Amino acid sequence: MTPSPTIRHPKRRGEWVELQFMARATGKGFTVSKPWGDSARYDFVTERRGIFRRVQVKSTIYYVGHRPECSRRAYLCGTNSRDKQGKLREYKPRDVDFFACFVIPLDLWYIVPVREMRRARFAALLDPGHPGNRYFRFLEAWHLLQ
Repeated sequence: MTPSPTIRHPKRRGEWVELQFMARATGKGFTVSKPWGDSARYDFVTERRGIFRRVQVKSTIYYVGHRPECSRRAYLCGTNSRDKQGKLREYKPRDVDFFACFVIPLDLWYIVPVREMRRARFAALLDPGHPGNRYFRFLEAWHLLQ
């Protein structure tokens, strides 16, 4: 595992995370396309054997350990966006097929169907050390994009 850089600026960190996604997905055998501009609700389209998936990339460095419902390595990952007025907006299945959530300090990816994130509303608690965590089965689940 290569140590991740400390990128404090959220936009720059997001751009770096998108590069990490492209590299990992390409390494897993997917063709990765990025829509031109920033009007689409998704960041990438992955393709393999003629199956296309819209993917929204999110990341977290926000550690929330020391709570009864968390193990030692739980991270909170935002799963929303803001509209032009700054209001929080959920992603819907008509917008995106999957979230790719990157836990930066652990170099781990969660590949989660958008329908599974609807219960999270605005953030998901990702706990790779706890098999009972709601999202544990999506840890490194790149096969779901096929």
